Amino acid sequence: MADGEGVSSTSTGSSSGRNPLVTVVLILNVIVMGAIGFFQFKIHNQISKEPSVQDVVKAQMKDVMAQVEAQQAKGENAIFVEKKKDNGNLLNLEPITANLAQGDGPRRYVRVAAVLKFSPESKKEEYEIRTAQIRDAIISILNAKRPEDLARSEGKQYLKQEIKAAINAFLVEGTLDDVYYTNFNIN
Repeated sequence: MADGEGVSSTSTGSSSGRNPLVTVVLILNVIVMGAIGFFQFKIHNQISKEPSVQDVVKAQMKDVMAQVEAQQAKGENAIFVEKKKDNGNLLNLEPITANLAQGDGPRRYVRVAAVLKFSPESKKEEYEIRTAQIRDAIISILNAKRPEDLARSEGKQYLKQEIKAAINAFLVEGTLDDVYYTNFNIN
């Protein structure tokens, strides 16, 4: 037997060892990455075209300054360009601390400070006299809540609705229009 006869023919006539599936997956990966990059570029361009808060404030300040200059040109010495009408009475509540409904875990409490906005037809004397009743209603509602109920913004919004309904139930003149949280802590 000659030297060349014992050599097997495995290396000749076979493919280069690459799997066509790997090539297809690689090409698909490149296409998908290109599409993601394209859409990110489009979204970035769209977001960059929107005016920023600073741009909006500057534009409003220019409008206000133009109105002030126009009033001064007419000989008016007005500091305020536009007078806003009073559309409600406000009651600033002292912070309220209440225990939350207890599950298996440790005791939890909530501390809430709020401003209540009453309708213009509400009499200030009525809701000032009923401050203790208002605080009691809020504490009773808070005592029935679990920390999970108040952790999300939907829970806080639902709490506002419950407070409004409870207070409006005993008001004689006017209604409670809105509740504004000035402080909201859960411990």
